Amino acid sequence: MNQKELREYLDRFISTLDSKNRAMLDARLQSLVSVFPFNEYEYILMFLLNKTVIRFGEYEKLRENYISSNRYLELYGLAPRIFGQIWGEQHLMDIDARFKKPDTSLDPNYEGQYDLWIEGVRVEVKASRALNKKKRGDLVSKALRYDSPEPFWMNFQQLKLEVCDVFIFIGVWVDKIVYWVLSNEDAKSSEYLSHQHRGGIEYQIGVTEKNISAFDVFRTDASDITNKVISIGKT
Repeated sequence: MNQKELREYLDRFISTLDSKNRAMLDARLQSLVSVFPFNEYEYILMFLLNKTVIRFGEYEKLRENYISSNRYLELYGLAPRIFGQIWGEQHLMDIDARFKKPDTSLDPNYEGQYDLWIEGVRVEVKASRALNKKKRGDLVSKALRYDSPEPFWMNFQQLKLEVCDVFIFIGVWVDKIVYWVLSNEDAKSSEYLSHQHRGGIEYQIGVTEKNISAFDVFRTDASDITNKVISIGKT
């Protein structure tokens, strides 16, 4: 269930209100000011509960259904730096505590060049969210489910090709997280690699519905990320 489907579901309940209450709800929604976590959907639900159009048990089922279908939607609300750097790196350290933030005690030559260190392997972490290419608006409004037929775009950017042994790409949909593990050479030789800025030293790799299957060879389950990183990094 996405936001559109949720609104359609709520609209069916709204249609059962008498004309006076429908007009009242419509007027209040038009002037509604939303501040997280108090938004349009929260207001509609409370209104419907107050008018006994839905029961608390129905609300709980709806909440469970929506959350199970959008368990990673909150990641679309994170600022780019927090999502791409802070969340992505911590997420991998939560998967396996052997991933460490590097320092000179682990790597005497470390000067902030890469993101994580594991058993001598230098790892660069890149995370990106699947965005609907047909929609305008904020990231949350463009969020997609993994099985969505809509065209999408995700961009793994600021790739520095000379400073790490392995890249971990984390692709996020509202209901799924996908991991790709690439060696430095895999990234360098990718046909989808391009300069991020003309004449710059940073590169990017874009993944869309048209080329995602080309990355299947690099796809890795969360439980096997560590083994694959170490295997590739020490080859």
